[in-house]
Amino acid sequence: MNELLVGIVGVGNMGGAHAHCIARGDIKGMKLAALCDTDADKRELLKKEFPGIPVFRSHNELLKSGVCGAVIIATPHKFHPVVACDALNAGLHVLTEKPAAVKVSDVKRMTDAADKSGKVFAVMFNQRTNPVFKKAREIVKNGELGELKRFVWIITNWYRTQYYYNSGGWRATWSGEGGGVLLNQAPHNLDIWQWIFGMPKRVRAFCGVGKYHNIEVEDDATIYAEYENGAAATFITSTGECPGTNRLEISGDRGKLVIEDGRLKWWKLKEPERVFCFEKEESFYKPDTEFSEIVPNEPETAHRGVLQAFADAVLNGSELVADGREGINELTLSNASYLSSWTDRWVELPLDCDAFNKELDARIKASKLHGAKAENMSKDYNERWSVRW
Repeated sequence: MNELLVGIVGVGNMGGAHAHCIARGDIKGMKLAALCDTDADKRELLKKEFPGIPVFRSHNELLKSGVCGAVIIATPHKFHPVVACDALNAGLHVLTEKPAAVKVSDVKRMTDAADKSGKVFAVMFNQRTNPVFKKAREIVKNGELGELKRFVWIITNWYRTQYYYNSGGWRATWSGEGGGVLLNQAPHNLDIWQWIFGMPKRVRAFCGVGKYHNIEVEDDATIYAEYENGAAATFITSTGECPGTNRLEISGDRGKLVIEDGRLKWWKLKEPERVFCFEKEESFYKPDTEFSEIVPNEPETAHRGVLQAFADAVLNGSELVADGREGINELTLSNASYLSSWTDRWVELPLDCDAFNKELDARIKASKLHGAKAENMSKDYNERWSVRW
């Protein structure tokens, strides 16, 4: 195989951007072979926008057609597991948008289907392609920060207007979207958190439901987490603050990293702080540090990078940006945070999926979809999907 024929399921903002990217030939070895959307008006538009490309009204019709060997899933979140499992079971490779699902238990089903099928399963964690995050991960994983102490991320520049939430009937509802800022905007950041710093042992969270908007899900969240080695993490996010902040600090026994404004600042201690603390016979003396600032000169490949890696993985067996199985980690952080906020208690990891599902299902049952029209198709990747410095 020297060409991957791809079908896109769900052609709204993200699906539309992917479709145009592939149709332009931006992804080497990948060809747009099919489109699918449940909205009849959207299908008529797609036929005009992409002449010669078959357009289907359901993913099952697309899968049965045999016109493609892989699907990209860009539907509302709750449909990701259904489409992914059906596609994998039908022998197709799958790349799903983030989050992989709404429930951790559903990602487990997707992972089982991928394992049984032997097909490539990927998730769209495009911020992993950012060179600043990549460098921070390299420093941490190589042990250059020593024993990890603290992770603090203030990521409040995901600002959204009420019009944004009204733009899609599924948005900002428990039944349609399955969550708010933690499930829609912050999955990228939750993934980067665990990708660099690892998974905690327990989580305590506070979620503000409709704090800044007329919505039934959270638009503000503060998460505190603890690790086996005593390290702590704090994660603060919101869609209701302007101007917002995007600042990440990672502290360890051998120094500190600060990521802000697209730059990585690195303070290296000449000796481990724990050794210095107990051996230095001075009261107010501080360890000597060496400072450096890293401004990457390589580009962030973002969504195109994930798509290219997906094509290369299928065609050549190369490494993915993010294996779909890894989608369970960031979703565990958000599921655990919801459960903590709903029950007003600490939540231990691994997550009790039954407890979370029970609480979420009760909210879905009481949820009300609003009457907005389906979201429009986008023709390119715009600024709101980038790392927001």
